[in-house]
Amino acid sequence: MAGLWFEELPEGRVIDAEWTRTVTEADNVMFCGMTMNVQKLHLDAHYAAGTEFGRPLVNSLFTLGLMIGMSVHNLTQGTLVANLGMTDITFPAPVFAGDTLATRTTVTASRASRSRPNAGIVTFRHEAVNQDGQVVAICNRQALMLRRPEGVA
Repeated sequence: MAGLWFEELPEGRVIDAEWTRTVTEADNVMFCGMTMNVQKLHLDAHYAAGTEFGRPLVNSLFTLGLMIGMSVHNLTQGTLVANLGMTDITFPAPVFAGDTLATRTTVTASRASRSRPNAGIVTFRHEAVNQDGQVVAICNRQALMLRRPEGVA
């Protein structure tokens, strides 16, 4: 499915990603390696066993990227000009390898751009939940979205 035009993103609209994604140990190890994050809590099972979590945590920045990435196909694919920023990012519960995540996005604000007549600014609230319905990540994101061009249905 293509992304949504600015006009299709009124305040209050809720968009669920059309799929879920099971996080793997390989995802976590690869992401930590690519970002040079050597935190033992993510990579060392023996160390993590001695923490309150009892096992390695998935890197929270992977969780953030996955949450937003899961929304792209039916929210911003082909209709996004640019991300403008992210705020209020929280991780209320940990993610572990084997957890399956789903993403829901709510439009919390929407306004026409003052400087770009072909675009508008939309604020999204993304939430990821695990297989047990527990919220594991929240993020508010502002994006510059294209308006529907004349003649496009």
